[in-house]
Parts: sequence; C-alpha cells; structure tokens
Amino acid sequence: MSLKATKTNMNKVKPRIAYFGGEPLGVPVLEELYLTGITPNLIVASPDKPVGRKQVITPPPVKVWATEKEIEVYQPESYKGDAVDVVKEKFLSADWDIFVVVAYNHILPQWLLDIPKHGVINLHPSMLPFLRGASPIRTAIKDDLRDQIGVTIMQMDATMDTGPILDQMPVIISDENWPIPGPKLDLTLARMGGAMLADVLREYLAGEIIPQDQDHTMATYCGRLTKADSELELNPRKLPTSNKARQAWLKINAFDGIGGTWFMHEGKRIKIKEAEFSMGKLRLLTVVPEGKPAIDFATWHQAQQS
Repeated sequence: MSLKATKTNMNKVKPRIAYFGGEPLGVPVLEELYLTGITPNLIVASPDKPVGRKQVITPPPVKVWATEKEIEVYQPESYKGDAVDVVKEKFLSADWDIFVVVAYNHILPQWLLDIPKHGVINLHPSMLPFLRGASPIRTAIKDDLRDQIGVTIMQMDATMDTGPILDQMPVIISDENWPIPGPKLDLTLARMGGAMLADVLREYLAGEIIPQDQDHTMATYCGRLTKADSELELNPRKLPTSNKARQAWLKINAFDGIGGTWFMHEGKRIKIKEAEFSMGKLRLLTVVPEGKPAIDFATWHQAQQS
C-alpha cells in the first residue's frame, strides 16, 4: 500500500467507509464522527450474544446505534474456516476507500486489510508503542501508568498495534484527578479519539499525512484482563493503608464497570460495590457477599465478628 493516498475532498466525494466497532469505545467514537458529518456506509459488529441470567439474545451497542441511524450492519461470525468465502464476497462486492477499526474484538486477516484503496486505520487508546494489546485503558489505571494514556491513530498491518502512526495525543491527568474510574476514562478517550479520527480521515484521504514508524524497541504489552486479575488480597478485619491501599484503589477503579473487584473471605467471594480512598486509607462502603444482596460493609463486617 502506498503511503501517499490519492487526494479526496470528503465534502465533494464522499468516501466509502466500513467501520469495525466494539465496546466500550465503538459507539462514542461513532457519535463524534457523526457530529462532524462522517457516516460510515457499513457498520461491522460482533454477532448478537446471550446476556444476563436469562441469557437473552442481545445485539451489540454499535449495531443498535447503526440500526437507529439506518446504516447497514454486518456481523460475521468468523474470518476463517468455512465462513471465509461468504465474508470475502461481502467485502469484495463494494468499492471501499478505507476501513476504520475501533475496539473490534476480532483479528482481521491480511486479505481483508488489502481490500480498501487506502488501507485500514485503527484507533488505539494508548500512547503507542506503549500498551499494545487488548486492555490499554484498564491496564494503565491498574498499573499506575497515566503517562502512557492517550489516543493513537495508526495504519493497521498484519501484527497487533505495530503499524505506522498517523496521529497521537496524550491525556494529561493531574494528581488530584488520578485515578480516573474506568468508565469515565473510556468515554473521555473515545470522545477525544473520535474527534481526532474525523480530522485524520479528512487529512489522510487528502494525502496530507506522512505516517511515522513506531519505535518498536520501546514497546510494552497488555493482555486481556480476566476475572482472576480483579481479585484483591485483603483482610476485611485490617484493611490496607499507604501504598497497598493505593494499589487496591487503582485496581478498584480499573475494574469499575467491567465486573468490579472482589476478595475472598472464609471461602466466599465478596464483591466490592463501593469504596473510597482518602489520606492513604482504603474504606469499603458497600459489598456484595456471594449469593446475597448488597450490604453496607460496616454491617457485614460486624456480622462476621459476632
């Protein structure tokens, strides 16, 4: 793919864009693009899936958004195996200018990356090459890496998060505002990234951006976070203070909105619903004992001592 794109005026010749989106960034980024007048021709989303205790089949949020805007939605199950010929036919049936990928939970094969005239660009919520991988926002909170928080828009290549950078912007967070709860930081980066992406699309398709290679020697990585990662090792009879309390508070914020944190007590999982951190001390406010409703921590703790 040539790094010099054929000049295109997005106001006169509307490019054909396919948007591959997932959670939690997909919809807020779409909203920002929509506000600037950029509407993808196709929204590619993950398949509908069962949700909740009753396992109700539920469409992903990007599909809901696209349906409301009367934009075509495509939900491939896979990009390999028996499904590949059908998926190829779908994407080869139109003349695409560019694909945009935001938090899409699938690895795109090289044949797909080669389809659009101007390649595929990706919005990644970190200051690449730092925090390549599946969970940059929540890992940055958990591991106290606020200097690596930001948005990078890059060209996609065959390996994860290694492509040349088109634009990049850090987020400066003061001591008093750190840590930021995960859902709030998700939304902040999505909105900022969506506005950046709108500018990048116009400039990139007009041939006005020279991609810059990443410094691969500086790369760091983050994997997909699991339920085991959200466990806190704490004694409810003696809550941590100082640095251990701060580390627990970082993790509580990191897992906010994606299952939350928990600890084990007498063989039972106790979920932390509400907590606070002040003057070097961690306070638990509300917990959810395994198999029981939420309860005030002080009440629960007193019951454990009786």
